[in-house]
Amino acid sequence: MSEDTPTEAEEIFTESQKLKDDADTVDETKSEDVEDTSRKTRDVIFVGTKPIMTYVTATLTQLSTQSFVTIKARGQRITQAVDVSQMIVKRMNTVGYKIKDVRIASDSLLSQDGKTRNVSTIEIDITKE
Repeated sequence: MSEDTPTEAEEIFTESQKLKDDADTVDETKSEDVEDTSRKTRDVIFVGTKPIMTYVTATLTQLSTQSFVTIKARGQRITQAVDVSQMIVKRMNTVGYKIKDVRIASDSLLSQDGKTRNVSTIEIDITKE
């Protein structure tokens, strides 16, 4: 093989770089919209199956840069959302976090067996004093 002829791996690499560069030029126009959208949704913490301290840490991290954070949960995870909010408010009382608003609702969801079920939801807003 001559030194001037690129190997198959080099050709694939060069082609992938060209595709990446093309995608980057297209994404530059959309990047500002994506950043605005992601900034708007960062102030919401969805409580799921992870340990409670994960959500406490995530909420405290967001509160260090945001004026308020909303903790959302539904179904059996509502108790964990309440626990997260209470851990922040009660144990961090020297920092001055407080619960600004609590909203409860019910959502209708289609279950796996095809029936419509009502699932309770909660949203807890936490702010700095």
